[in-house]
Amino acid sequence: MRTKDALRERIYELCRKNHMTVTGISKASGITQSTLNNITRGRNNSTTVATIKKLCDGIGIELPDFFDSDLFRNLEQEML
Repeated sequence: MRTKDALRERIYELCRKNHMTVTGISKASGITQSTLNNITRGRNNSTTVATIKKLCDGIGIELPDFFDSDLFRNLEQEML
């Protein structure tokens, strides 16, 4: 799995777990809807840790909790 795919899937996982929509997370985190849509649609290849931290703050979790998922184990090595 590629990193951007793992990010997308993790966001959807957290939406389900927290009974939120992507729009709801966008509003709660202060991340623009277009930015979050680009991430969840796989159009963003360079999501920053600062953006993920904002997501975590909006959802009410810590940054390590975001990455505490099997999705981030055994990611493909990506070449630039």
